[in-house]
Amino acid sequence: MSCLKCLKYTMCVVNFIFFICGTAIFGFGIYLSMTSRYASLIPSLKSMTFANSLFIIGIFVTCVSFLGFLGALKENRCLLISFFTLLFLLMMAELVVACLLLMYEREMNTYVEKELKASVDTARYKTSNSTDLQEWDAIQRTFECCGVNSSNDWNGRVPDSCCKSSSSPCKIEEPTSYWKDGCYDKLKTWFDSNLLSTGIGVICVCSIEVLGMCFSMTLFCHISKSGLGYK
Repeated sequence: MSCLKCLKYTMCVVNFIFFICGTAIFGFGIYLSMTSRYASLIPSLKSMTFANSLFIIGIFVTCVSFLGFLGALKENRCLLISFFTLLFLLMMAELVVACLLLMYEREMNTYVEKELKASVDTARYKTSNSTDLQEWDAIQRTFECCGVNSSNDWNGRVPDSCCKSSSSPCKIEEPTSYWKDGCYDKLKTWFDSNLLSTGIGVICVCSIEVLGMCFSMTLFCHISKSGLGYK
């Protein structure tokens, strides 16, 4: 009985921590959506900006952790099974996405490159205050790259963020003053170099999800055997 109480309060504490984290992510997403002027680099997914992604993640984490916290605290079978179901569906979705990325890696690379070129074509004719161009300026300055594959992607309208030196403006007749590498290769290299840390993070998240499902199902079975019902 003491072990089940320990399990119950452990679930409460862990889910409360995740609830606070989810609320913080949710609030940060709202803050970015109100203050950030950056747009999505994928034209076909225009609404999926970094701020909106944080907003959605924050809502999901907050709702799921609230179900787990309240279900464990009140020993409510309905809330516990809802918590278990949501975690299970999340794991299945993660597994499906991982399999699709492995199976269609080449098609995904082609799709991303095509979308980035479409984004450059859109940003090329925008003013310096536009969100599309500001997003590319941030990427090109951070990764020291220019265009998708080279500065030629800008068709003569190369932004100042492609300049190697910030002290003097770039000149079209001096292409050597631009960053040589394209942003697509730089971004791909960056993702490949962080693949190990990303994998470790995914494994940790999956482990937490499995533990959450095990804890909730253990409490659910105990409540069922105790005849407490849907309190």
